[in-house]
Amino acid sequence: MKVRKMAKVDVIIPAFNAAHYLPFAIESVMSQTFEDWQIWLVDDGSTDNTEEVIAPFLLRLGSKMKYIKQENQGQPGARNTAVRASVGEFVALLDADDVWLPCRLAESLKILAERPEAGLAYGAVTNIDAEGRPAGTFWGNPKYSEGHIAPHIYMRKVELPCPSVTFRRRCIDEVGAFDPAMKTIEDRDLCLRIALRHEVAFIPKVIAYYRVSAGSMSSDPDRVTRAQLAFIRKHYGEQGCGLRERQISLARVYKQRAEALKRQRRPWAALMSSLRAVALYPLDIDNPRTAGSLLLNLIGRPRFG
Repeated sequence: MKVRKMAKVDVIIPAFNAAHYLPFAIESVMSQTFEDWQIWLVDDGSTDNTEEVIAPFLLRLGSKMKYIKQENQGQPGARNTAVRASVGEFVALLDADDVWLPCRLAESLKILAERPEAGLAYGAVTNIDAEGRPAGTFWGNPKYSEGHIAPHIYMRKVELPCPSVTFRRRCIDEVGAFDPAMKTIEDRDLCLRIALRHEVAFIPKVIAYYRVSAGSMSSDPDRVTRAQLAFIRKHYGEQGCGLRERQISLARVYKQRAEALKRQRRPWAALMSSLRAVALYPLDIDNPRTAGSLLLNLIGRPRFG
């Protein structure tokens, strides 16, 4: 009996009622130019037709795709189920509603081979809406994109878009897997824990599509703010995460919250959040504007008459 060797890259896909998007995510893995991968799809208590939708993929992919159904544990729990079950040298993240470009794994493995000191790699992504229409590209800040960037991750000066992140498994083993207490931000938490010990590598090209839709976590400012504040509390006092960094991080959380509230047409809540951001960090050194201009940008110029 022929035994299939373990895949080099384990692709972790947590899914909860995402049957509509799952085929696009799975097909994007199948289209990779780097082919030594195995999908670990964890159905986190879905009540839709996820099983029906993925059945043809299980039949077609055979041992290259594993399906685990469990009671709902939240996204960190679903990801941890896949981490525990898999054994590949690398772990690549892909949410059920996101999509990879064909070069995604090849580019990630290439840069990690070139940068043995890096514990993880990530790249640029293009945001897409619920219908798959482009909604802007995230390139990151070149000043903080790679190297020893743990303080910049803590201060939110750099984002690590989930569908672009690949970890070395040994680094996950060092720091532990996803923290169930960090719901909605567990990927950033794991990235920071690894970045506190290792360098981070950045791929300067778009390698994935990140979906932002009305029902996504990133569109819920209250929930996201709670998660981000918990993250700041957890890591305060660690190397490079002191009082100044805490103030900057808090200011950026409230600035992001104000922008989200403005999009939701909640002007007074946006105003209060933007005032809090300015009080915490009056002048953003990466975008030096006066406090007044920041507030005008966030809540709009007042109209009289």
